[in-house]
Amino acid sequence: MPTIFTHIAVPIAAKVAVGARIPASMLLMGMLASILPDFDGIPRQFGVRFEGIWDHRGFTHSLGFAMAVGMLGIGFAQRWGIAWWKAWLWMCLCCFSHPLLDACTTGRYGVPLLWPLSDVRFNSPWKFIAISPIRADSFFSARGLAVLKNELFTVWLPLLSAAVLVLLGRKMR
Repeated sequence: MPTIFTHIAVPIAAKVAVGARIPASMLLMGMLASILPDFDGIPRQFGVRFEGIWDHRGFTHSLGFAMAVGMLGIGFAQRWGIAWWKAWLWMCLCCFSHPLLDACTTGRYGVPLLWPLSDVRFNSPWKFIAISPIRADSFFSARGLAVLKNELFTVWLPLLSAAVLVLLGRKMR
């Protein structure tokens, strides 16, 4: 899986691309939605193990879960000054970006993108994101630094480059 720092790249790039149309609170909620699927790993930190769809990279890494998270956005639509469906879509897309990025990692486990319709786990044919170490002692090591460098070049720079191009295109109109 990518690091928590890289999962937030999608909402940040969207903010760069569209600017003031995404207020700070909307950006923060999008960032939270983008990391929310990994909250399924918290029980593991306390020695609790689940199996199948209930384990890490289970149902929280699916379109069904992202659509449910999108419902949270509806409650913020008025505060953000946007239509309810745009708030839902924002939260849904930010959340769904998480399993899409996870599917592009060098891991073999895959993600159940179509849950609850199917438990089949998907892996992208393009595996360009290195698996992040989870334990702190591994993360703050040469391997952790190598993963962050990989994510900078394979996720952050392409996303921010695309966002800047969209921003420039909008300003040229």
